[in-house]
Amino acid sequence: MESTPRVGAQVKNWIALLGCKDVPTDGVEDYCSFLGDALARHGIKLHKVRVSWSEKGWRRALGQLWSESKDWRDCWVLLQYTALAWSRRGFPIAALAVLGILRARRSRTAIVFHDDVTLPLPGPRVRDRVRNRIQTWTIRGLFKHSSQGVLTVPPASVPWTGAGRSRATFIPIGANIPEDREKRTFHAARTPKVIAVFGVTCGESRSQEVEDIAEVTKRVRERVGEVRLEVFGRGAEDARQFLERALDGSSVDLRIRGVIPAREITHALASAHAMLCVRGLTTSRRGSAIAGIACGLPTVGYGDPGGDPAIDSCGILLAPWRDRNALSDSLVRLLTDASVWHELHERNILAQGRDFSWDVVADRFLKSLAACEESS
Repeated sequence: MESTPRVGAQVKNWIALLGCKDVPTDGVEDYCSFLGDALARHGIKLHKVRVSWSEKGWRRALGQLWSESKDWRDCWVLLQYTALAWSRRGFPIAALAVLGILRARRSRTAIVFHDDVTLPLPGPRVRDRVRNRIQTWTIRGLFKHSSQGVLTVPPASVPWTGAGRSRATFIPIGANIPEDREKRTFHAARTPKVIAVFGVTCGESRSQEVEDIAEVTKRVRERVGEVRLEVFGRGAEDARQFLERALDGSSVDLRIRGVIPAREITHALASAHAMLCVRGLTTSRRGSAIAGIACGLPTVGYGDPGGDPAIDSCGILLAPWRDRNALSDSLVRLLTDASVWHELHERNILAQGRDFSWDVVADRFLKSLAACEESS
């Protein structure tokens, strides 16, 4: 565990408590860094502390947490939850032990749920079903015994909050890259049209994503003209050979850049004409989509209109799940109609300032946790 300064009564200090570090990039740690920068502008110091159970084992990690947290009484601790942050195989029961230590130290605890907690995630194997039940039981326990639950999706879409829904607050995530809200001009007749894909899932989901990306991009190439597909971020390099094979003979100009620095991501998104999101449903917890919003980039992705008000107000065209025809039609419309492009571009710029900027995120944390203190 990383050391943390002593928490005293004269200084307003909060703790961001993280589990196992993700590699090659750690979106949750980036989230805490950007949030900490924004909170600092409000007079709050956010100390990042990691429970290093994967390196030290659970007994030593919990013992160190007990020692480190002796001065955290009445201090806000934002426990960052994903199942794999607290378990190698997605059985995160030990997160409840971490919460137990924080409660014993009389800390004020807010659980920030980064996983998709709107629906169960069943699988074909018995192991998958058992894992899903344990994860659901764990997040229910974390929510029930915490001071506040912070959801990155609207609480109405989360089935397990129940009677405790009043303790759940919806705070969309901000982008883990520098924002670019400069207004730009789109010329429908110019080519090539640049389509950005930020991140490709590794493992079993990759083949489906690659098929979606390739099929949609080829259809757009046939109807729009010259197209350049730029793929970067986590999983992009691993998907290279699969994308090259799927796009072979299509005349699509494929460029893969892999994991690149945050400022280069901002430049790539701000320079593109559209972003294609097929990594699951496009919601207010989908980091790649939020990155596009932060750069004013019109986006096309799978989603459910009406299910997420924050996303509905953005410049994103949503298509039914796995409906490549609808996805292709939306992308063609976006790339051939300048009025549509400019409308979506403007909506993203407005949404970034209204819902997704880190100053807004920090302000919502402050108001939510202050209200929690008043009611306790």
